[in-house]
Amino acid sequence: MADFQAPQERSVTTILSSAVTPGQSRGQRDHARALIRGGRGATFQPTAKYEKYQRVSELEALAEDAPSLRTNVTVERAKSILTENDSPDLSFDQSVNPYRGCEHGCVYCFARPSHANMGLSPGLDFETQLFAKPEAAKLLERELARPGYEAKTIAIGTNTDPYQPIERKYLITRQILEVCDRTSHPIAIVTKSALVTRDIDILASLAERGLVKVALSVTTLDPMLARAMEPRTSQPEKRIQALELLEAAGIPTSVLVAPIIPALNEHEIEAILGRVSLTGSKEAGYVLLRLPWEVKDLFEQWLEKHYPDRAKKVMSIMKSMRGGSAYDSEFFRRQTGTGPHAWTVGRRFEIAARKFGFNDKKTVLRTDLFEAPVPEGGQMRLI
Repeated sequence: MADFQAPQERSVTTILSSAVTPGQSRGQRDHARALIRGGRGATFQPTAKYEKYQRVSELEALAEDAPSLRTNVTVERAKSILTENDSPDLSFDQSVNPYRGCEHGCVYCFARPSHANMGLSPGLDFETQLFAKPEAAKLLERELARPGYEAKTIAIGTNTDPYQPIERKYLITRQILEVCDRTSHPIAIVTKSALVTRDIDILASLAERGLVKVALSVTTLDPMLARAMEPRTSQPEKRIQALELLEAAGIPTSVLVAPIIPALNEHEIEAILGRVSLTGSKEAGYVLLRLPWEVKDLFEQWLEKHYPDRAKKVMSIMKSMRGGSAYDSEFFRRQTGTGPHAWTVGRRFEIAARKFGFNDKKTVLRTDLFEAPVPEGGQMRLI
């Protein structure tokens, strides 16, 4: 890692533990919190699980004029980029993650605990202290050129979003697509961002050869809920418009109703699938809310702040679908839950998907067109 871009404003830790202002009213303190967390999902900074000492934020000491949190990006010099997956309940064998952390700030993101590997908090750090891998495309090309490499679909967006806002500057995802285009390698994309439409030129080229599919996650149709729950993602209607544009360009798409959260967005299953069916998208899936590690506390506190009237109900139903706990990490169960309520969610989704014409057939990407790149300094192929 190198080339850390020093922040021009105070860091998260500094802001959250300074500026004692005696005599502030509760309203003034709440206003200060709103300023600090403007456009952020997490409401506090849990200590990373591997850290020896616990950090305690002095929330009552926030100054009214505290600045917003700035997004800082560290350039990471990765040594490899392809990650193998052996989880039996996931539909891909290998993935690429251009970034660590995600500025989208989805409060429920199951990837948040991974920031502990960097010694950072899964809370606000996950949204503000990001890592970019600008050498990703070169690394991918090198790994695809390995002797004996066999093409398997590469999944991108399985951990953090490949089209989060910093992609506009770094273009790492686009460069990865260019490698796949040159080598005719299949790739599957998952995102919550309409920025994916920027790359329709490359995606259409891949689609002509049956090498790409794009999934957009539509969590809710309610713009206010979306802004609170996933603050820097594209608004729901923008994602739906992105699906329309991709389909019009001949690019296979799917919708993910994910995550489904009881008493919050569960009632929208049918409405989301009905709206998305108008785009021409023909595949759909869902995932029940996952609350591993620190995500549980982050989500519960977020609920108390934004939806105090139903916070206890949400968690009570969640636990009924997770065997009495907030989370169940068992393969297959972690995606769909167990028990009567989970069964009902699954049946509602299946009925709605069938009603609106989803999942009659699945897009299977081709692997037989792959042409290994010539490694730098290597011998050219014989014609």
